Amino acid sequence: MVEEKRFISGDDAVAFGARLARPHVISAYPITPQTVVVERLSEMVEDGSLKADFMHVESEHSAISAAMGVSVAGARVFTATSSQGLLYMAEGLFYSAGGRFPIVMMNANRSLALPWSIYGDQSDSLSQLNSGWIQVYVEDAQEVLDMIIQAYRIAEDPSVLTPFMVNLDGFLLTHTYEPVSIPDQAGVDAFLPPFSTHNKISFEKPLNMGFSTTPQDNLEYKYQQHQAMLDSVEVIQKVDSEFAERFGRGYGGLVEEYFCNDAEVILVTLGSVTGTTRVVVDRMRDTGRRVGLLKIRYMRPFPVNEVNRVCKTVKRVGIIDRDISFGYEGTVFTNVNSALSRLGNPPETVNFVCGLGGRDIPKEDLEGMFLQRLDSYVGRTSVSGKSHSMKIFYAQCFSSRSNTGQQRGCAGKHGNHGIGGEGHLRIYESNR
Repeated sequence: MVEEKRFISGDDAVAFGARLARPHVISAYPITPQTVVVERLSEMVEDGSLKADFMHVESEHSAISAAMGVSVAGARVFTATSSQGLLYMAEGLFYSAGGRFPIVMMNANRSLALPWSIYGDQSDSLSQLNSGWIQVYVEDAQEVLDMIIQAYRIAEDPSVLTPFMVNLDGFLLTHTYEPVSIPDQAGVDAFLPPFSTHNKISFEKPLNMGFSTTPQDNLEYKYQQHQAMLDSVEVIQKVDSEFAERFGRGYGGLVEEYFCNDAEVILVTLGSVTGTTRVVVDRMRDTGRRVGLLKIRYMRPFPVNEVNRVCKTVKRVGIIDRDISFGYEGTVFTNVNSALSRLGNPPETVNFVCGLGGRDIPKEDLEGMFLQRLDSYVGRTSVSGKSHSMKIFYAQCFSSRSNTGQQRGCAGKHGNHGIGGEGHLRIYESNR
């Protein structure tokens, strides 16, 4: 099989992946930092390299609504969005999941207003975990291209029939250029068969699509939807293995482990920060530190068994969140802790809320999470003598002059808990 190597952005990789999947219709509304995706797909339709209809809709709500209509007609569809656009789609997300329409959508992870920001964190997609969509988070441009292709194979499986959201970090991945291997069309066609589904409008066998229910039967439909999400676990593993056999690239299914076998301390990551964390793990391993990395790829279905298998022999676990459930903790932390609670003797955990609004998470910060925070914070005991989890706002503090001449820096009454001065790490600790 021949693959073409190109130096492209993450957004470009999404477009190439979508083209290779041969969707019948592209339904999308542009929003930064997703815009390049729909621009490229529009160009592909125009030059004939993608045989599809391109729907110029007036909003994100219309984009997801049109995608549902395409799927109801029995055709393959692709859409893309980001941030506020994803929230505008929220009604349609639940509709399409409940309708069992295998739509594939790319979401460029971006911060939510207010304050307004075009830069990346994962608060948009993580806020929609309960919508019923499969959610995968990628590490780089190569993975996003491959996952667009895999997403259709998984979502369209008769035992799954569930919409699929492929998430990549805004700007850090969408606009970063890197070498990407692009499979040939023949190879993808052999891997991804043409779309065929019984869940569509038929003049021969008419169905009531989008119907209402009574209290007597609603639960049964939700149970089937939930079971399909659980059944997708096996399909995800199978599709990843088959993709690796055909294209030479596998991603481990639900999670990917890096030096976890003998690790005493591991960091749990989601998305692009994984690559930086790999570098830090290598560096610390060279100094004799037994640290590891657990990359969570799928937030839905959540990899409960995989997380517990990896963490059951680990002393301490740090969970990175590029989001915050205000008044409580990070969403990834909540899900990981819920899984670990099933262990008889779960490891101590700490939550690092960082990278909000596009703030960088450099290697030095990640080393600090391993060395400073996990060594000094985890293991504290409560008045009952039992260890407990900690939630920490972990950020690179800065001090500079804004355009108005006002002093900018780390605000908030909890700033007194910080360490260091200008340019040093600043910790905001949550004691609840």
